[in-house]
This record gives sequence, C-alpha cells and structure tokens, in this order.
Amino acid sequence: MPKILVCYKWVLDEQDIRVNAADASLDFSRAKYKISDYDKNAIEEAVQLQESQGATIDAITFGGPAVKQSLKDLLSRGPDKVYYLADPAADKADGHVTAGVLAAAARTKGPYDLIICGEGSSDAYNQQVAPRMAARLGLPAITFVQSLKLEDGRIVATRKLGDCTEVVTIDGPAVVSVVPEINKPRIPSLKQVLAAAKKPSEEIKIADLGLTPAQLTPKTVSMTVKGFVMNRKNILFKEPAQADNVAKLVAALAKEGVC
Repeated sequence: MPKILVCYKWVLDEQDIRVNAADASLDFSRAKYKISDYDKNAIEEAVQLQESQGATIDAITFGGPAVKQSLKDLLSRGPDKVYYLADPAADKADGHVTAGVLAAAARTKGPYDLIICGEGSSDAYNQQVAPRMAARLGLPAITFVQSLKLEDGRIVATRKLGDCTEVVTIDGPAVVSVVPEINKPRIPSLKQVLAAAKKPSEEIKIADLGLTPAQLTPKTVSMTVKGFVMNRKNILFKEPAQADNVAKLVAALAKEGVC
C-alpha cells in the first residue's frame, strides 16, 4: 500500500486583501486564512490516488501560530493524519528554509513512496519548494504535473510544458508538484467535516529536526510588497458604426505604442 505525503500552506485569502490607494500598500486587516488553492489540487490528487490504490495519506504544513487553524479543514479533505510545524520563523521563510524544514520533517516521519506539492503557493508562487525538497531528500523531482498514476511501484506523470506535454516514468519514491489542471478539488461534506475532528494531528518542533542556523536563515528577504494600481484613461468611442470605433481604438493604441 503506497504511503503518500502531501504538503500544503496556510495563506491569507487574496480576495480579502485591499490595496491602499495612497501608497499602494497592502491592507491585511480583514483577510482570513485558507489552504492555498494550488495545494488543494495536491490534496485532491493524493485522495484520488488513495481511492484507486488504497494508499495512506499524511499531510504536513509549516507556518506561523495561525497554522493550527488549518488542521480541521485539511483533515476534512481526506488525509489520514496531519503534521504541523507552528513557528514564527515561517513568517519570513523563503523556499530555501521552507523546503529544508519540510524535508527534515518528512525524513523523520517517512519513508514515503510519493510526496505531492502544489506547483506554487497562492501568496508567493515561487515554485521552489518541491524541487528543493527533492534535492534535500535525494529524490527525483517531477514538476508541472497534469496527470499522475502509480503503476506497480512506478510513478507515471504527464508534465505540462508550454505548448507540449512530456510523459515521465520513474521508479519511486519521488517528489512531484501538480498544476491546477490536474483535478477539481472537492468541497468536503458535512460528514467529512465531522469526521475530521476524530483524525490525529501531531506537532513537530523545528528544534527537534537538527537543522543548522544557516539552514533556517532565508536566502532571500522581502523588503516590501505593494499592490498594482491600474489608472484607466476612460476613453470611450461612440461612433454609430462599429468599424469606426474599431479604427479609432487601433489608432489610439498605436499612439500609445501598444500596437
């Protein structure tokens, strides 16, 4: 029976974030948290493999103290158990730190036949955690996966690469990152939400992972994040003939250097 580990991130819901018009700074005061949308695809894919292969699923997350709020939602989506690392260091962690922490934790709780991540997170979307985890664990990495199968201990993945696809077949274990096209995550039923309260969760302390200070020091530091504010010209073309409107639009775009 395959043993799967799925990684997820607890992020601020982007639809609740507001941009201050005065300086384009971001207002998070009303923002609630959610499981990263891309990670919902990773969770769903693990559950579908469980349904077809009889696999067991562990989940793991690294975040600040607020990450504890994610456990019930995560468990209602299908995994059998969740490990969480709730540490303030996660607030400033980059892909280097996050991958190192998750890889060290996975090593202590594994081995796993398959580790599944979302292609990126809803907040940063740096697309680094999965390949960095694979490097730390000494495993193959398969990225941009839009179709995934387990066949007799082998992993068969179809990768989305620009205007073409690539089919990769390797012997497990491996770390894969999936794109949103791979599936449509289900909404947990009331029965699943109630059952989640009975599933186990376990906290892992970063101090117990044996990581060095260098491994816990970010390689990149975000100084500030500003929202994008679009200033529209509000030019309307109201000629009776649509052809005249199109001609004026093209002329206006050409004047702006757009076309």
